[in-house]
Amino acid sequence: MRRKKAICVLLSCAMVMSMTACGGGAAKPAETAATTAQAAAPETSAEKEDAAGEKEEGSEAAGQADMGEELHFKLAENQPDGNPVTEGMKMFAELAKEYTGGTVNIDVYPNAALCDEASSIDQVQMGTLDFSRVNTNTMAPVIDIFGVFAMPYLFSSTEQKYKALDGEAGQAVLSALSDYNMVGLDYYEAGSRCFYTVNKPIRSVADLKGMKFRVQPTEVAISMVQALGAEATPMEYGEVFQGLQTGIVDGAENDFVSYFTSGHYEVAKYYSLDGHMAPPALLICSQAAWDKMSDPQKEGVIKASKEAAKWQRQAMQDFQEESRAKCEEAGCEIIEVDVKEFQDAVASVYDEYPQYKEVVDMVRAAQ
Repeated sequence: MRRKKAICVLLSCAMVMSMTACGGGAAKPAETAATTAQAAAPETSAEKEDAAGEKEEGSEAAGQADMGEELHFKLAENQPDGNPVTEGMKMFAELAKEYTGGTVNIDVYPNAALCDEASSIDQVQMGTLDFSRVNTNTMAPVIDIFGVFAMPYLFSSTEQKYKALDGEAGQAVLSALSDYNMVGLDYYEAGSRCFYTVNKPIRSVADLKGMKFRVQPTEVAISMVQALGAEATPMEYGEVFQGLQTGIVDGAENDFVSYFTSGHYEVAKYYSLDGHMAPPALLICSQAAWDKMSDPQKEGVIKASKEAAKWQRQAMQDFQEESRAKCEEAGCEIIEVDVKEFQDAVASVYDEYPQYKEVVDMVRAAQ
């Protein structure tokens, strides 16, 4: 369209010049020579830079106009700065701005500065918060199907996990968000969860008997801990350090990155490598915020999330090893266990949740 308008303007100018030449008589020789010389003179460097700058500014302004109006959003993150999940959210915000020509601006608030994880879901659903990064275990009490990702030993490897999540199984679960005024963008890596304790090391299933463990507020996690003979205590993430320190709970369960960046390793020195579950993280957007975006802006945000997720998944795996090394340096005992013993002990959990069977089968088929 802009090209057609430019051609029309040029044609109009050409017609005016032609009419002037036909009706105005011959120009004076001196005037003709001066005009010709002026037209033939090369542009100065300054003129060229000015012209290039005007063209670039014009193109940028036109590009932003095509994108839509400038928007400002907030994103809630419960992990601290330095955690690969938080850094992944920052990268998403930067890329979203880049891919929308500066029209989508997202401020990331780490360390639960806006609200805790569970509250962020409620606020995104109501449209009072624009974006949040949450664990699927925290989403499960709101939308039950997300509980499938808490099923013990569901994924056989990280590679198989993302074949399932980026494929049929993951997309089937994401589609449930639309009934709750939310849009799911991508799954992010949240590590493999293991038990860690303050006073008593866990070397076998028998060691768990009677102990109290903090778990995320999802029924599957509670059922799994109970199947192992322990007591499950749902608790917000920000309360866990004090809970471990004061003895409200004997232990908790999380991946190495969260164990380290939260400081839990300072009070719970025993970390057992049972790897009982690996629920992913999830980036969600309120339907209200999504509806404010133009189609090109939505495309840019989707592209940004996919790139950030790809980077974050690898960064999380790399930082797992680094976090483990730092915890060992701090005097933590990392304990190898018989994983098969733990798998057998929690196998009955699958019988308690027949509603997940279809998705479980899709996950296991993604090899």
